Amino acid sequence: MKETLFMVGAAREDITPVIGTLLFGYNPFTESKSVHDPLQATAIAFAQGEERGILFSVTIGGFQNELADELRRIIGDEVGIAPQNIILSATHTHSAPNTVGMEGWGGIDRVYIDSILLPALCRAAKDAVDALQPAELAVSTIESQIGINRRQQTREGFIALGQNPRGCYDPTMTCIAIRNRDTKAGIINLIHYGCHGTAAGLQTEISRDWSGIMVDRLEAVSGTMTVYCNGAEGDVGPRLTNGKTTGDFRYVEELGGYAASDAIRAYNALGVYKDGDLKLSRGTVHVPRKPLLPLETAQAKLANYPDPDALYNLGRMEYLYFKSTVEEYEAGCPAYETEMTFDQTILSLGDIAFVPFPFEIFSEVTMRLQEYSPIRYTLSLSNTNGYNAYLPSEDQLVRGGYEIACFRYNCTHPLVDNADQILIDENLRLLQNT
Repeated sequence: MKETLFMVGAAREDITPVIGTLLFGYNPFTESKSVHDPLQATAIAFAQGEERGILFSVTIGGFQNELADELRRIIGDEVGIAPQNIILSATHTHSAPNTVGMEGWGGIDRVYIDSILLPALCRAAKDAVDALQPAELAVSTIESQIGINRRQQTREGFIALGQNPRGCYDPTMTCIAIRNRDTKAGIINLIHYGCHGTAAGLQTEISRDWSGIMVDRLEAVSGTMTVYCNGAEGDVGPRLTNGKTTGDFRYVEELGGYAASDAIRAYNALGVYKDGDLKLSRGTVHVPRKPLLPLETAQAKLANYPDPDALYNLGRMEYLYFKSTVEEYEAGCPAYETEMTFDQTILSLGDIAFVPFPFEIFSEVTMRLQEYSPIRYTLSLSNTNGYNAYLPSEDQLVRGGYEIACFRYNCTHPLVDNADQILIDENLRLLQNT
């Protein structure tokens, strides 16, 4: 345990876009017509001795890889913290502007980023650092049925987006409360749980989705700023009473109410407050890529797209995958990066560790990581510090479905089938040093 004080500060900024902004998640054409509830960016600054770090909870869909790098660099310069020690985590609401930029879903909204998002992130970071104060924390876990596996198997054996009561999901909801060590005044509450922010479905209202209601209610009950951090949501949808994975704002409010009740239950179950022990473990993660698809296969697949300009979403992604494969052969198959690499920073607070994943990661993967981890509360963060579509568990590849297609087609050289185990191994290597 360090002898220096464990310090925490938190600050929030409004990042609600103007009405008329295009919304991310379903198609590139959905224009917002109103605001159901405001979007927010919350920065939690940590300091102890020479260690400095910031964890953001941002109520958007995700961060394009290059955008995440850019934002972390600018924020780091603004507050004097190394960019790799800044963790940008998105709650993955589908009722926010496009900051993901995935092929087929439209480009990132640069006007929104430059005029609203980036300035707000910098202000929140600076205010959080300025608010640093001696702190202590408490943690609790409960079981919550807010989420449900969304990979529904039809009678014919196809995988559709819906509800699968036999499928894997992580029911653990974790509450972390941080307060001033001396005055006992609350600094920040954090709720961690894995579930898609799609209860609103294809609506035209700007919203944080179901988690916004949960956050607002716990904040009102506790009198302390509260944030949501999304865990393994790749194969987990909201448990809606319509039996689907999407609905409308009646379902947002219904599920949000249940989530609020669970969050309050978790808050009331908090254990003893104790000093934190800040550590940032850094390293590079390596995941192998596959070689090119055979040329003849790619050419045959391209013939199935007579009107590619009319495509969007998954159809557009698949078309571009086959097209870029053919183009790579035509260019003489230049050398390619045989592995995906990204800089990883695990932020730990003693027996709590936050593990970023630049994917929509499947629940079984993070549950295995939690089981093997030396850190009691190992909390994985989806859609964090970048975005590379879905990261499924290997056993789900044979079943196919939307998420598996995104995993296979989002890059000319997709990741190997056992990328889940490799990511577990790579992160365990870093966790051993926490």
